[in-house]
Formats: sequence, C-alpha cells, structure tokens
Amino acid sequence: MPRTLKIIISGGGTGGHIFPAIAIANAIKSKHPDADILFVGAKGRMEMEKVPKAGYKIEGLWISGFQRKLTLQNLLFPIKLLSSMAKARQIIRRFKPDVAVGVGGYASGPLLEMATRMGVPALIQEQNSYAGATNRLLSQKVQKICVAYDGMERYFPREKLVLTGNPVRKDLVDIQAMRGEALQYFMLDLNKKTLIIFGGSLGARTLNQAMAASTEWLQKRPDVQVLWQCGSLYVEQFKNCETAKLPNVKLNAFIDRMDLAYKMADVAIARAGALTVSELCLVGLPSILIPSPNVAEDHQTKNAMALVQKNAAILLKDSDAQAQMIAKALELLDDEVLKQELSTNIKQLAKPNAAEEIANEVLKLIPNQRL
Repeated sequence: MPRTLKIIISGGGTGGHIFPAIAIANAIKSKHPDADILFVGAKGRMEMEKVPKAGYKIEGLWISGFQRKLTLQNLLFPIKLLSSMAKARQIIRRFKPDVAVGVGGYASGPLLEMATRMGVPALIQEQNSYAGATNRLLSQKVQKICVAYDGMERYFPREKLVLTGNPVRKDLVDIQAMRGEALQYFMLDLNKKTLIIFGGSLGARTLNQAMAASTEWLQKRPDVQVLWQCGSLYVEQFKNCETAKLPNVKLNAFIDRMDLAYKMADVAIARAGALTVSELCLVGLPSILIPSPNVAEDHQTKNAMALVQKNAAILLKDSDAQAQMIAKALELLDDEVLKQELSTNIKQLAKPNAAEEIANEVLKLIPNQRL
C-alpha cells in the first residue's frame, strides 16, 4: 500500500502570501483528501497564527527580510539564514516530502534552497508582475514556476512558466449574496452609490489621510456612501476625525466579509498588492489603485500598470492621493460608461481556477507511482 502524499508549502509574512498558500493547500486536499501538508513559515509572522486556524500544521524558521540600510537585523541576517537552512534541512529529512512549494516570503528561500539541494521536486508561485529576488534566485533550481501575469520570461526561464493567476479566497469564487443583502450586512443604504476604500488588514496611512482630508467633498455628496476600512493600526487615530462622523461614512478597523463588501460596491479604492488585484479582477469591480511606495522594487506600481495598460483600472500615485483621491472616485462613480468599461476589462483578466491549476502543477511533479 503506497504511503500518504507529503507536501511542504513554504512562505508567508503577509496575507498576500498566506491566503494563496492556504488556497493551494485546500485545492490539493480536494484532489487528495489524505495528503499530508506541512507549512513552513517565519517565526513571529502572521502565518504562525493563520495557518493553524485553517487546519494545517506549521513549523517556523528564524528568518526575516534583508533591510536596505545598516541595521542590527542586517548584521543578524547571515546567522539567521544559516540557522534557517539548517532547520529546513532537519524538517525535510524528518518529513520526507514528495514535493516542495514556495509562495514567496522570508521562509520560502531557505526551505526551497534546501529542498532542491536534497533532490525534492519543487515549484514556486510568483504573485506579482515584478519577480522578487528570492524567486529569481530559486527559478534556476525549481522544476516549475506558476505566474499571474504575462511577460514573466523577463525574469524566469520560459520553459518552466505556467500562467495560472493568483489563488483567491473561495468565498469570492462562490459568492452568492445579492447586493441588497450585502448592504444590509454593513447597515448601508440600498439607494446610494457605494464606495469602498481599504489598504489591507493593517491599513494604509496615505489612504486614511486622504479620507480624513475629504470631509467637504463627502458632505456635498449625500447620495454617496463610503465603507472605509482604516486598518487596526490606525483606527484610534482616525475614528474621531470629522470625515468618520459623517452620516454617509462608515469606518471599520477591518472588513470581515470582503465577499459582501465587493458585492455591494460600485467603485473601490485600494492598494495594488497581488492578492487585492486578483480579487478585484475576479469580482469585476471598477477600481482606483494607489500603489504603496514602501514595497520592494515598487512592485505594486507594476501590478497596477498591468491593469492600466489594458484599460482595466485607474492608477493614482501615492503622493497625489490626498489632493485627488476622493475627487477621482466621485468622478468615476458618476461615469456609468467608464465604470462599465473598467468592469468588463478587469473581468477578462480574472483567473478563478488558479488554485486548482497550481495544485495540478504541484501533483504533476510527484512521480506517477506515488499518486
């Protein structure tokens, strides 16, 4: 009797890495319910909490990112890297995986490096339109690279590429709720145009500052309502500002039902992280994207430009947000033709079956006699 399939999935650091990784694991489980899946993350990062909640085992490596300036963290980096590679080797020897999967994030580098050295077939998933340094290094050693954007042969060997898209949360693929139900859930008005603004679970300072500066704009438009997700880091700072007190503005620290938020919205304002962009494509929501300037290699701008070039979203620079964000959003809310155009174009970029396609590529790397 063949032994159980064993698969390691490594990466994390942000929800943008963790949720796709869990989606891939769930897709593998749907095909092979008895598969034994082990996650490897970075100690102290959010995957150490989120992955067990999703029902999977996880082990942590002592690893963090490399800063672009002289810091104590940078001085510790070589020690952390060597420690993580030694721990990764131990995990692989003990677990004996049939295949290793890297989704980006601090832990995926040491784990995939050791897996490939030890002869374990490996696959990486690159979520952004600009490939990260870790994945570029690993691309020479892995067998398959799943990507979300065209043109990734600029960074990776063409023969290893598979265009799958980014996995998104299952509740967005299967969304059944009607707009009226969604508005009722957030206690908003069925007869008003609805704008959602969000900057990830922690929030985005620039987007919050732009909202706080928009009191007069929104006072003049009682026909428009705003669901403003300010993030857990910023709720105390912004919950008593004048904009938050307006009757047509609802401020939340966190939106627990993004499926319903997407369903009720006419327009979204958001950062341009890979996961956010993939979700907006799937739900076909007209969007103003404000890329974060605080990410490696400015990859959020490149993610946004991939949509803008196909007339599928509007790009606004972070530095222009405070002066222009709400004005542009109101302009878009009032332009039915442009809204429909953006919605049609962004939907064409959606990849609703990404998790299943990546799961298939993972399983193809396992020798036939093991399946």
